[in-house]
Amino acid sequence: MSKTIVQGKTLEQWKEQYPLMDKIISTEEVFWTNPNYGKFQDAIEKISLSEKDVMEAEERLKRFAPYIAKVFPETEKTNGIIESPIVKIPNMQSKIEEMFSQEILGQLLLKCDSHLAISGSIKARGGIYEVLKHAEELAIENGILTLEDDYSVMDSDKFREFFSQYSIAVGSTGNLGLSIGIISAQLGFKVFVHMSADAKQWKKDLLRSKGVTVVEYESDYSKAVEEGRKQAEADPNMYFVDDENSTNLFLGYAVAAYRLKNQLEEMNVVVDEEHPLFTYLPCGVGGGPGGVAFGLKLVFKDNVHCFFAEPTHSPCMVIGLMTDMHDKVAVQDFGIDNITAADGLAVGRASGFVGKTLRELISGSYTAKDEKLYLLLSTLIDLEGIYLEPSALAGIPGPIDLFKDEAGQKYIENNNLKDKMKNASHIAWATGGSMVPKDVMEAYYKKGCELKNSSKL
Repeated sequence: MSKTIVQGKTLEQWKEQYPLMDKIISTEEVFWTNPNYGKFQDAIEKISLSEKDVMEAEERLKRFAPYIAKVFPETEKTNGIIESPIVKIPNMQSKIEEMFSQEILGQLLLKCDSHLAISGSIKARGGIYEVLKHAEELAIENGILTLEDDYSVMDSDKFREFFSQYSIAVGSTGNLGLSIGIISAQLGFKVFVHMSADAKQWKKDLLRSKGVTVVEYESDYSKAVEEGRKQAEADPNMYFVDDENSTNLFLGYAVAAYRLKNQLEEMNVVVDEEHPLFTYLPCGVGGGPGGVAFGLKLVFKDNVHCFFAEPTHSPCMVIGLMTDMHDKVAVQDFGIDNITAADGLAVGRASGFVGKTLRELISGSYTAKDEKLYLLLSTLIDLEGIYLEPSALAGIPGPIDLFKDEAGQKYIENNNLKDKMKNASHIAWATGGSMVPKDVMEAYYKKGCELKNSSKL
């Protein structure tokens, strides 16, 4: 029988070099800590992006706020700023401590990007930002807008007719497509969303109802991105939103960290050397969680510790980071099927741009089984009345794994955090859920309850 060779090595050689690889290939849960993780100051000097870039993104979002408030009435109360609440979830914290027989030192919070206005997921940050930046550049170049204008003028036939000469394309497993499609169609662009096989039907239906052209594929996310890129290359008036390599998406996500800082201050949640912050970020290709993590490191530096969370069947980021091969390897190379209920995270090949940018800034990455995501989904509804889609639950088990896993314990010790953990704050980043149709959410909930009754973890 011929041996599988990945980047010049057999699977046995990979397993020998990286002991966790055996469990990863067997789709068992793992908790990996990053041996390249270092001091913020040393790491940031090797990165081309800076705080200045994030501040420019925030200023652009402020310029667009009058337009956003006008065309999306749900943002009126925040004056056109798309932001989500952060809440304490003490009942959930107690329950998961009991479920997994593990105390969590510090408090557990939930950042509800699941409830962001317009598209109901974290993608309402980066996706909407990138389209707005493109629209601004086109309008200014063509002399129909200046930086001093009130951007609500864009809600007019004149602007819609202007933008209708241009197209936007994106490849997506679902949520990025929703955010790009909704904002692009609202501005007047022609929009093409290339959807992978994992994309949920309701997301495709919603996009089509907005006048978006949805192109469907039998294969996974990488194929959808590749086809979207190809389409845009053939049309000079088409702009491609490149989820794998876009600095604009990345910066749109990074803005979240500065807003989070203000929210934590309002809640009297202290983050400093004695009060460490841990964040657990559901990860697909890496743009959303990567951008947020980058912003958090800019704001809190060495006092924040960011972990990616992935499904056991789509562990592309942990493989990319651990092997330092980034986008040169895919989960399928190792015989992993990339099939998961966490559709937003069903990505086989991680972003090389994100992996390399965060090489020394990310604390680690862990994986969770689909069954666990469903179980946590129904538990969160019962205890806190918060409804998330399966992928958005990936952040919740992070603190349990940190304290329970030997690698997590070692991380705490190596970073001199042992005596500070009782003062820690843990933020699970809830990435999507509020736009899930009621019947679909009920099916998720039912599945979680069934698993609870069979106590299958």
